Amino acid sequence: MPFVTTKDMFEKSMKEKFAIGAFNINNMEFVQAIMDAAAKEHSPVILQTSASAIKYARIPYLKKMIEAGLEEHDIPVVLHLDHGPDFETCKLCVDSGYTSVMFDGSKYDFETNVKLTKEVVDYAHAHGVVVEAELGKLAGIEDDVHVAEDDAMFTDPDQAKEFVERTGCDSLAIAIGTSHGAYKFKGEAKLRFDILAKVKEKIPNTPIVLHGASTVVPELVAICNKYGGSLPGAKGVPDEMLHQASISGVSKVNVDTDLRLAMTAGIRETMSEDPTIFDPRKYLGKGRELIEETVAHKMRDVFGSSNKA
Repeated sequence: MPFVTTKDMFEKSMKEKFAIGAFNINNMEFVQAIMDAAAKEHSPVILQTSASAIKYARIPYLKKMIEAGLEEHDIPVVLHLDHGPDFETCKLCVDSGYTSVMFDGSKYDFETNVKLTKEVVDYAHAHGVVVEAELGKLAGIEDDVHVAEDDAMFTDPDQAKEFVERTGCDSLAIAIGTSHGAYKFKGEAKLRFDILAKVKEKIPNTPIVLHGASTVVPELVAICNKYGGSLPGAKGVPDEMLHQASISGVSKVNVDTDLRLAMTAGIRETMSEDPTIFDPRKYLGKGRELIEETVAHKMRDVFGSSNKA
């Protein structure tokens, strides 16, 4: 099965009230774990690469690894660019066979964001590729995206309607309180579901995306810390809130930090339990196993995408 676009996935998710996980990939173990989990759960899945992941692993390798997975598994898979920083990166991915790209113009003022997003949309649509855009700013750090807490701002529902109408983007990432990285909340976790409801009211036919939505799984953090890590106070979005978002109009939920934690936990535990190990297959294999468990749990128990492929 070739890569698909998010169009049919998102139409089904909005109709049946579930979300699709978009998981960041960096190497073979990530690809295998995510696709194996999706196949076992019979779930649609989005595999996404950031600009820094492309720089690290390179597009031909990333693309061919997913294609290898499709030789094993008959599931709908989208290849997506996460946080495209500029037109050139989006164009590169469109030209390289990605079926979905995100242009992140949230660091710009509204008019500039509209203008730059429209340029990406026009090029991508001419090549049959869908576009995700972002309005509002998420705090935190993810790869090359750095936003101070003071600069974060919620998405304005009225602006969201105008933005979608003027750019023609296919889906919209909004800011309702999530943030990038492993330290999402200092106090009690809180998402602005009232803003989500107003956005859906204004643009009912536009799929909504939630970035910075890792749970920062406590068990994985505990393993990392037990075996020499230092992640004090790491806190993410609770599964219950992500589930509520999934049945309240969010079609795509981005997950990156949880996968990094799973891989790191597996490596730390394996190497600490047996310091004589120097076979990468041993410690990367354990990391892959934890990633697969994490992804399957999210599909089955949080997003509700199991058996929706």
